[in-house]
Amino acid sequence: MEMFDLSLIWAVIIAVGVIMYVLMDGFDLGLGILFPFAPDEDARDVMMNSIAPVWDGNETWLVLGGAGLIAAFPLVYTILLPALYLGVFLMLAGLIFRGVAFEFRFKSRLTRRWWNRAFAGGSFVAAFAQGCVVGAYIQGFETADGVYTGGAFDWLTPFSILTGIGLVVGYMLLGATWLVLKSDGHVRDWARRLVPKLLVAVLAVFVIVSLWTPWIDAGVSARWFDHLNVIWLLPFATLLCALGIFLANRHKREGSAFLLTLGLFIFTYLGLIVSRWPYVVPPDYTLWDAASAPESQLFLLIGVLFVLPIVLAYTAWSYWVFRGKVRVGEGYH
Repeated sequence: MEMFDLSLIWAVIIAVGVIMYVLMDGFDLGLGILFPFAPDEDARDVMMNSIAPVWDGNETWLVLGGAGLIAAFPLVYTILLPALYLGVFLMLAGLIFRGVAFEFRFKSRLTRRWWNRAFAGGSFVAAFAQGCVVGAYIQGFETADGVYTGGAFDWLTPFSILTGIGLVVGYMLLGATWLVLKSDGHVRDWARRLVPKLLVAVLAVFVIVSLWTPWIDAGVSARWFDHLNVIWLLPFATLLCALGIFLANRHKREGSAFLLTLGLFIFTYLGLIVSRWPYVVPPDYTLWDAASAPESQLFLLIGVLFVLPIVLAYTAWSYWVFRGKVRVGEGYH
């Protein structure tokens, strides 16, 4: 196996797991954040029914990414968990709140409004915490001899708060385009009206973060500005996706608008990876510094090669079975 770089292979697997989670759990978190703004309770029923068959399966990718990270790059856990403990705790607490609210809302009558609030609040907290974690990762971590030496709240800065807000708005856009695709009538019309407003908000945050990021670390600035190269195609592709979303939504091309929103997230994510590559614990530790023993990586890789096709097949089958529109009075529940 010396001809294969196992650390690089694992980095690709974990990176794919993370973006799959962001894309697939992003739209249902976005729907949760949009929940308080829905026009009526029928719209909320449609929103929840549109994701009911798939929402818990979407989080499989979070488990895959987290478990793969601790197995293949244990140093990342050694440093990032102490650094991001409160942010990760808030994210998991939000996911728990929304998961419980998801199941209880349909079974309650007198307390439904409280479950609505729990679902919306949990979705917001989880999304905001994820965005703050991304911002903290971009900023880097204070370390010494493989140990985190910063404070418990170093992850919470103006920059990370901005990235937290950015991810919240991005998930809202993803949720809105998903709802346009999966609903009809007044629910679809309401979601369609939201898309241009949310797109403008996403682009505003994207521009601010893009201008701010290179000044956080000299290495990031050098990578983007010292000489022109192909990585500038990534922000260009992101802007093309944004234009495509606007036009597709305007011309009522529902599938195209949703797919282009996925593309917007993918190109932004690739830009983040390029900005920090090959550091998994910036600014000091590369993925090879953080890697576990090759024997451990190989053993786990064999298992993943069996499990990953099953996860992909199950995910594809679930979305295929529950394809089509969700209408008022109909749905999974």
